[in-house]
Amino acid sequence: MWKSSGRLASATSRLLKTTNNGRLAAGKAAAAATISTTSRCEFADVQVEHGRGKWMTYGDVENYKPGKFQIKTFNKISPLGLARFDPEDYDVRSGDSEAANAHAILLRSYKLQEDEVPKTCRAIARCGAGTNNVPVARMTELGIPVFNTPGANANAVKELVLCGMLLGSRRVVDGVNHMKSLGEQGLAKERVEKDKALFGGQELTGKTLSVVGLGHIGSATARDAQSLGMKVKGYDPGLSVKSALKLPRDLQLCDSIASAVSGADYISLNIPYIKGEGGTHGIIGKDVISHFQPSTVLLNFARGELVDSEAMKEYLDANDAARYVSDFPDDTLWDHKNSVVLPHLGASTAEAEDAAASMAADTIRDFLETGTIKNSVNFPDTSLSDRPENAVRFTVVNKNLPGMLALITEAFAQSQLNILQQVNHSRGEVAYNVLDVDKAGHTVVDVKSVQEKITMLDGVLSSRIIYGTPGTGFARNLGDGEYFV
Repeated sequence: MWKSSGRLASATSRLLKTTNNGRLAAGKAAAAATISTTSRCEFADVQVEHGRGKWMTYGDVENYKPGKFQIKTFNKISPLGLARFDPEDYDVRSGDSEAANAHAILLRSYKLQEDEVPKTCRAIARCGAGTNNVPVARMTELGIPVFNTPGANANAVKELVLCGMLLGSRRVVDGVNHMKSLGEQGLAKERVEKDKALFGGQELTGKTLSVVGLGHIGSATARDAQSLGMKVKGYDPGLSVKSALKLPRDLQLCDSIASAVSGADYISLNIPYIKGEGGTHGIIGKDVISHFQPSTVLLNFARGELVDSEAMKEYLDANDAARYVSDFPDDTLWDHKNSVVLPHLGASTAEAEDAAASMAADTIRDFLETGTIKNSVNFPDTSLSDRPENAVRFTVVNKNLPGMLALITEAFAQSQLNILQQVNHSRGEVAYNVLDVDKAGHTVVDVKSVQEKITMLDGVLSSRIIYGTPGTGFARNLGDGEYFV
């Protein structure tokens, strides 16, 4: 359920007015943000509603900063990323700071619950590729786009995959532990030459690497493996043209996982984890493992659940030269002599955290300031060219139902508002619209009435007016005739 942690205690109203230099002045008035454009006299004033009869907050009014976008962060987010938010327009709340009016949420691995997402929230961004810690399906139902940062940690993970190949080739970890044991006994110098034969291995040059999943990480791994003198082949049923252009020219593309892993000395998993029928849970099971060589090294830096641990254990038990290197905890294989289990180090570099946080922040800013959607896991990529000076920008989120666009545009026509440019895209059960409406030639364009008319259409989830004062102009259809602004 959507919850609010409190209401503004008094009925004090505030007037937010944008002056010529864009700064905000507070005063007493009804709960509206009146945006006045005076630089060109032929442009109309635009009145954007925010509140019904009084300002309403859902937290501590003393901490509320009207006139700014409020960003709530979970986990420790890179300061370099947070610096992308201009403090003139953004109020970033970190840690335990109260953020009941958050317009967007930024997180890493925090397990987000629905009741932690306030009614005011327009978007959620994950500083990383996976979004399994966000209730994406429910956010889609509520009309909230969820963003990720594909490729931001690709180099960090790729480097660890290369490290994993070496760890799986030379028994380096066993050798380090053995030397510590000998050191404790005072026997290191005496035994080192004799005992090194216990930790023999193989070189990478001339060996075959199979890359399953040829996205950002997979393609980077393939390129660097080739530079090490390895033969490379791969499999990806959803290979995009953009990713294909990044692959080594002589990489052998296979038509199935089975053919990709057959004959490979090393296998790198770089595919998403998808639950349910037709998903990727346990995709590396007995059938696929039966195509492994007796000495294959499997590298799993994607998700632990992709591998059937019991089937992998049987394979490792039967083949002493085989190895499993994973970046995820595994209750079955954690202490197996032929496995190396790392504590999820893939993206744990300062560079990767900076890049992911910066990408997430830029994505949120672009969405809040222009309505652009890029790198969303549940909404369609959508972009409209810059808003003309004589226009007000609307965005509308609605269920992907027949006739919805016609109803939305008709509402503008009935209000005698001309649409200058628009874009409408859909993805699954949700559709997203960005429209620029001409305000020239009107003495007053009262957009609050048309916004309510559009927002309360059956099938519309939310709307925004992107014009003037940051944080204003947002409305939701909460169902049962309840209109939230």
